[in-house]
Amino acid sequence: MTDTTRPPVPPFTRETAIEKVRLAEDAWNTRDPQKVSLGYTVDSRWRNRSEFATGRDEIVALLTRKWNTELDYRLIKELWAYDGNRIAVRFAYEHRDDAGNWYRSYGNENWEYDEHGLMHTRHASINTLPIAESERKYFWPLGRRPDDHPGLSDFGF
Repeated sequence: MTDTTRPPVPPFTRETAIEKVRLAEDAWNTRDPQKVSLGYTVDSRWRNRSEFATGRDEIVALLTRKWNTELDYRLIKELWAYDGNRIAVRFAYEHRDDAGNWYRSYGNENWEYDEHGLMHTRHASINTLPIAESERKYFWPLGRRPDDHPGLSDFGF
Protein backbone atom coordinates (compact mmCIF):
# COMPACT_ATOMS: atom_id res chain seq x y z
CA MET A 1 0.00 0.00 0.00
CA THR A 2 1.23 3.50 -0.83
CA ASP A 3 0.23 7.03 0.03
CA THR A 4 1.86 8.78 -2.94
CA THR A 5 3.64 8.38 -6.25
CA ARG A 6 7.33 9.28 -6.58
CA PRO A 7 8.38 9.68 -10.22
CA PRO A 8 10.21 8.40 -12.02
CA VAL A 9 8.43 5.07 -11.77
CA PRO A 10 9.44 1.65 -13.13
CA PRO A 11 10.23 0.26 -15.56
CA PHE A 12 13.40 2.36 -15.49
CA THR A 13 15.40 3.53 -18.48
CA ARG A 14 19.04 4.54 -18.12
CA GLU A 15 17.97 8.19 -17.86
CA THR A 16 15.20 7.60 -15.30
CA ALA A 17 17.45 5.30 -13.23
CA ILE A 18 20.12 8.02 -13.11
CA GLU A 19 17.43 10.53 -12.11
CA LYS A 20 16.15 8.20 -9.36
CA VAL A 21 19.69 7.77 -7.99
CA ARG A 22 20.25 11.54 -7.89
CA LEU A 23 16.90 12.13 -6.18
CA ALA A 24 17.84 9.57 -3.53
CA GLU A 25 21.26 11.20 -3.05
CA ASP A 26 19.65 14.63 -2.72
CA ALA A 27 17.17 13.37 -0.13
CA TRP A 28 19.86 11.67 1.96
CA ASN A 29 22.04 14.80 1.86
CA THR A 30 19.24 16.70 3.64
CA ARG A 31 19.91 14.46 6.66
CA ASP A 32 16.17 14.71 7.41
CA PRO A 33 15.01 11.19 8.41
CA GLN A 34 11.32 12.03 8.02
CA LYS A 35 11.79 13.45 4.53
CA VAL A 36 14.01 10.56 3.45
CA SER A 37 11.49 7.98 4.71
CA LEU A 38 8.82 9.29 2.33
CA GLY A 39 10.71 7.75 -0.61
CA TYR A 40 9.99 4.29 0.80
CA THR A 41 6.82 2.23 1.04
CA VAL A 42 5.11 2.20 4.44
CA ASP A 43 6.20 -1.45 4.81
CA SER A 44 9.67 -1.07 3.23
CA ARG A 45 12.30 -3.62 4.29
CA TRP A 46 15.94 -2.62 4.80
CA ARG A 47 19.21 -4.28 5.53
CA ASN A 48 21.73 -1.59 6.44
CA ARG A 49 25.08 -3.05 7.49
CA SER A 50 24.05 -5.47 10.26
CA GLU A 51 20.83 -3.61 11.09
CA PHE A 52 17.39 -4.49 9.77
CA ALA A 53 14.43 -2.13 9.56
CA THR A 54 10.84 -2.63 8.43
CA GLY A 55 8.52 0.29 7.76
CA ARG A 56 8.95 4.02 7.83
CA ASP A 57 8.98 4.37 11.62
CA GLU A 58 11.96 2.02 11.91
CA ILE A 59 13.66 3.75 8.96
CA VAL A 60 13.25 7.14 10.67
CA ALA A 61 14.69 5.71 13.91
CA LEU A 62 17.66 4.16 12.07
CA LEU A 63 18.43 7.37 10.17
CA THR A 64 18.04 9.50 13.29
CA ARG A 65 20.62 7.35 15.10
CA LYS A 66 22.87 7.46 12.04
CA TRP A 67 22.90 11.23 11.62
CA ASN A 68 23.20 11.89 15.34
CA THR A 69 26.63 10.24 15.21
CA GLU A 70 27.71 10.78 11.57
CA LEU A 71 28.25 14.55 11.60
CA ASP A 72 28.87 16.75 8.55
CA TYR A 73 27.57 13.88 6.40
CA ARG A 74 28.00 14.27 2.63
CA LEU A 75 27.08 11.51 0.18
CA ILE A 76 27.59 10.74 -3.50
CA LYS A 77 25.68 7.91 -5.23
CA GLU A 78 26.28 6.54 -8.72
CA LEU A 79 24.20 4.21 -10.86
CA TRP A 80 25.76 0.78 -11.26
CA ALA A 81 22.98 -1.18 -13.02
CA TYR A 82 19.21 -1.21 -13.53
CA ASP A 83 16.52 -3.54 -14.85
CA GLY A 84 12.76 -3.15 -14.71
CA ASN A 85 11.93 -2.06 -11.16
CA ARG A 86 15.44 -2.60 -9.72
CA ILE A 87 18.42 -0.30 -9.42
CA ALA A 88 21.91 -1.06 -8.10
CA VAL A 89 24.08 1.80 -6.91
CA ARG A 90 27.49 2.32 -5.44
CA PHE A 91 28.19 5.17 -3.08
CA ALA A 92 30.69 6.85 -0.82
CA TYR A 93 30.07 9.29 1.97
CA GLU A 94 32.23 11.26 4.37
CA HIS A 95 31.45 12.21 7.93
CA ARG A 96 33.12 12.95 11.23
CA ASP A 97 32.39 11.83 14.75
CA ASP A 98 31.91 14.13 17.74
CA ALA A 99 35.66 13.90 18.51
CA GLY A 100 36.53 15.32 15.08
CA ASN A 101 37.74 12.05 13.52
CA TRP A 102 36.91 11.76 9.81
CA TYR A 103 35.67 8.67 7.96
CA ARG A 104 34.78 7.63 4.45
CA SER A 105 32.24 4.87 3.95
CA TYR A 106 31.97 2.95 0.69
CA GLY A 107 29.12 0.71 -0.27
CA ASN A 108 26.69 -0.87 -2.65
CA GLU A 109 22.92 -0.86 -2.50
CA ASN A 110 20.31 -2.95 -4.25
CA TRP A 111 16.93 -1.25 -4.55
CA GLU A 112 13.54 -2.60 -5.60
CA TYR A 113 10.60 -0.28 -6.31
CA ASP A 114 6.86 -0.65 -6.41
CA GLU A 115 4.75 0.61 -9.31
CA HIS A 116 4.42 4.03 -7.63
CA GLY A 117 8.17 4.66 -7.59
CA LEU A 118 8.51 4.01 -3.84
CA MET A 119 11.35 1.77 -2.71
CA HIS A 120 10.09 -1.33 -0.94
CA THR A 121 13.40 -3.18 -0.54
CA ARG A 122 16.87 -1.81 0.22
CA HIS A 123 19.95 -3.94 0.84
CA ALA A 124 23.10 -1.98 1.74
CA SER A 125 26.61 -3.32 2.23
CA ILE A 126 28.95 -0.70 3.69
CA ASN A 127 32.59 -0.50 4.76
CA THR A 128 33.95 2.43 6.76
CA LEU A 129 37.56 3.58 6.85
CA PRO A 130 39.15 6.29 8.98
CA ILE A 131 40.67 9.09 6.90
CA ALA A 132 42.80 12.09 7.76
CA GLU A 133 41.04 15.42 7.46
CA SER A 134 43.51 16.23 4.65
CA GLU A 135 42.15 13.22 2.69
CA ARG A 136 38.61 14.58 2.53
CA LYS A 137 37.14 15.08 -0.95
CA TYR A 138 33.63 16.40 -0.24
CA PHE A 139 33.62 20.09 0.61
CA TRP A 140 30.33 21.46 -0.69
CA PRO A 141 28.07 23.25 1.82
CA LEU A 142 25.87 20.79 3.73
CA GLY A 143 22.87 19.82 1.62
CA ARG A 144 22.54 18.97 -2.06
CA ARG A 145 25.77 18.23 -3.94
CA PRO A 146 26.32 20.90 -6.60
CA ASP A 147 25.80 19.70 -10.17
CA ASP A 148 29.39 20.60 -11.11
CA HIS A 149 30.94 18.70 -8.16
CA PRO A 150 32.95 15.58 -9.15
CA GLY A 151 31.24 12.21 -8.80
CA LEU A 152 32.52 8.87 -7.57
CA SER A 153 34.15 7.89 -10.85
CA ASP A 154 35.90 11.27 -11.02
CA PHE A 155 37.54 10.49 -7.66
CA GLY A 156 38.35 6.92 -8.63
CA PHE A 157 36.21 5.58 -5.79
